Amino acid sequence: MAVDVGGIGVWRASFYWPGDAGQHAEIAAELEDLGYDAIWIGASAGDLALPETLLDATSRIAVATGIVNVWTEPLDQVVASYARVSGAHPDRLLLGIGAGHAANVEPTGQRYERPYRKVVDYLDGLDAAKTPVPRENRALAALGPRVLALAAERTAGAHPYLVPPEHTRRAREILGSGPLLAVEQKVVLETDPERARTIARATVNRYMTLPNYTNNLLRLGFTPDDFGGGGSDRLVDALVAWGDLDAVLSRVREHQDAGADHVCIHVLTEDPTTVPRPQWRALATALDLVS
Repeated sequence: MAVDVGGIGVWRASFYWPGDAGQHAEIAAELEDLGYDAIWIGASAGDLALPETLLDATSRIAVATGIVNVWTEPLDQVVASYARVSGAHPDRLLLGIGAGHAANVEPTGQRYERPYRKVVDYLDGLDAAKTPVPRENRALAALGPRVLALAAERTAGAHPYLVPPEHTRRAREILGSGPLLAVEQKVVLETDPERARTIARATVNRYMTLPNYTNNLLRLGFTPDDFGGGGSDRLVDALVAWGDLDAVLSRVREHQDAGADHVCIHVLTEDPTTVPRPQWRALATALDLVS
């Protein structure tokens, strides 16, 4: 794998980064100083402007898109943007792509049908471009067995989102020993159960009407009853590591023991627009990231 994302990263959606490029650069520099190995950007735009800003501000940390949507982000733009950014920062940009969800795609006027075929066609386009995106510098959002197998065959590996450690174990069995398995893990640094689950549900609830996620959770043994009300306690506790630092570290180790190469930590707070810098600092210390 050309892009080394290391063992621990942070995950944050693009729309929750502050609007000022100077702030982006400052945050990226601090994350690098704290010892994190990678920054994952959810809902990444095809112009790759945010990854470029973060890479420009740092010298070591990798940046990964988690993900670029194959329906909404034009292939030609993504290829050109990747060439520009990776040319300036060799082997530090991992292009994560995926099929997204009908609820996000169909408002653009497209029909969300045959998503597997759409992803395959996009990968073909990345291969056939004048300046191809190398297999080892891209990853695939993958939950089900078929797409996990595709990730192993056509990319550096898989980036599962909204999954418990049991999914990580199953994903590793499908991927085999070689491909990257980079798992997103939501965390709430709050020890009061009611408050922690309230914070967690505010995010988990957004995914309870998206079949890609609910079908995956059904395969893992959850039931439709677990999806109501923002998620049952059982579901929330499986998807979100909440409590003190030791509780979060324990969940990270569970993913690692199940076969994850990389865990990207997605900190949830009461106000999702607030950048969780205190939590990132505390977690970096607890994880002993600074060498």
